[in-house]
Amino acid sequence: MNQPDLLDELLSCRLDHGQRKVEPCCVVIFGASGDLAARKLIPALYHLHRELPEPVRIVGVARGERSDDQWRAELKTSLDRHSRTQPVDAAAWDAFSPCLSYCRGDVTDAEAFGRLRRHLERIAPAPQNRRLLFYLAISPSQFGVTSRQLEASGFLDRSESGEGWQRVVIEKPFGHDLASARRLNAELTRHLHERQLFRIDHYLGKETVQNIMLFRFSNAIFEQLWNRQAIDHVQITVGEKAGVGARGAFYEEVGALRDIVQNHLLQVLALIAMEPPSRLETESIRDEKIKLLHAIRPFTPAEVGSQVVRGQYGPGEIDGQAVPGYRAEPRVAPDSQVETFVALRLAIDNWRWAGVPFFLRSGKRLAQSASEIRIQFRPAPHVLFAAECGPRLEPNSLTLRLQPNEGISLHFNGKVPGSTMEIRPVRMRFSYDAEFGAYTPEAYERLLLEAMAGDPTLFIRRDEVEASWSVVDPIRDAWAGQSLAGTAIYPAGTWGPAAAEELLAATGHAWRNPGPGQ
Repeated sequence: MNQPDLLDELLSCRLDHGQRKVEPCCVVIFGASGDLAARKLIPALYHLHRELPEPVRIVGVARGERSDDQWRAELKTSLDRHSRTQPVDAAAWDAFSPCLSYCRGDVTDAEAFGRLRRHLERIAPAPQNRRLLFYLAISPSQFGVTSRQLEASGFLDRSESGEGWQRVVIEKPFGHDLASARRLNAELTRHLHERQLFRIDHYLGKETVQNIMLFRFSNAIFEQLWNRQAIDHVQITVGEKAGVGARGAFYEEVGALRDIVQNHLLQVLALIAMEPPSRLETESIRDEKIKLLHAIRPFTPAEVGSQVVRGQYGPGEIDGQAVPGYRAEPRVAPDSQVETFVALRLAIDNWRWAGVPFFLRSGKRLAQSASEIRIQFRPAPHVLFAAECGPRLEPNSLTLRLQPNEGISLHFNGKVPGSTMEIRPVRMRFSYDAEFGAYTPEAYERLLLEAMAGDPTLFIRRDEVEASWSVVDPIRDAWAGQSLAGTAIYPAGTWGPAAAEELLAATGHAWRNPGPGQ
């Protein structure tokens, strides 16, 4: 396929007019009284409602007793706080709210699923009440029992032979290690087919993350440089100014490695480093991501000590305000050994990337909230400009900013105007806001739309989950029983412990820290 043909296919593939049609269906949210439903799911469905050609019925399921009107009032209050458009349009809410209804139920109670069936038959006609998207906004420990109850109640048809279809969406974490992930996958697939299971990582719904593959494979000037001959190293940063806040108990169980590295960072890495898929089709794309994850060189215990850094934020200052350290946060042990920062150096053992180090880092209470990918190209020979510019010119680099200030920057060297041969790094920048306007759909909008349409491309396959755990499990094993060193405690408002800088310095590199306005 030549380059124009590839570009045409990319542009017509799912990204706009190529989306699958969304049929009238019912979205059932288990855990409807929880934070995820209120902050993310209902605002996303509210915005989608204005765009979908057919009505979607939304049913909330939770243990508490409440009427439809009470649930709607709760959601309206939350929407006023969390909608990406403010204020909430009164007419749009009036059109959307009748689509919302509530059904009391406990996922461990078989009777609740009978009530749910009768509720669906009452609010939606056939075949809409047999086109069902079940969103499990509940604890992962309840995924198995909920799937079992759905199957036992006749909600799940693995063959999808009739007019309807059934899909189940689950949120991370998908297990806490490889063994538990395999057990969870086995339990879920006892009750539904893999094609009915949509494992969601909201990072894959971000427009800038989706753009990575199109940027790589539709631009010949960059794709020809995307290899070990041109690229010196790659840096991927996911940084947050925020601390753990009210999620202290959750973070005590999870930590940064499981919370961010195992999913978000490895997903971004796979898109950046994967080979071109043979077709722009779901399984071809997922197959290439899996191949990339399998190509990551496994860590030995000794390599964990030299190639992985962990840290924990101590007290410090953010935006001029004093903030407590992690151990002083609510529901955190005063002697906690849980990491809030991870930096690691990965090697990818394939033809394209042999010898190119990939540096990944993520942390809380860092100097900036920013997610970006920096492609650092190999330096040019210095024989021409060494006398005028010193022993080192700034190497070219390409930065893909995922959030905030989404965009792409190309850094190169330019001559400063004047009579001298002074050279200075300059930047050529593309901004999403400037080019496309301020509108950017929330990740959950895109992911819910894809799930309703039955397109699993932006969701995570079973073997992809297990491959990701295979990368991080050796790190967890090496850390087991080891206390955080005093030098691992970094002041809030910095870029992490000093060992993270030493990790790159050992190979002659340095972190390029995102700036607030980049």
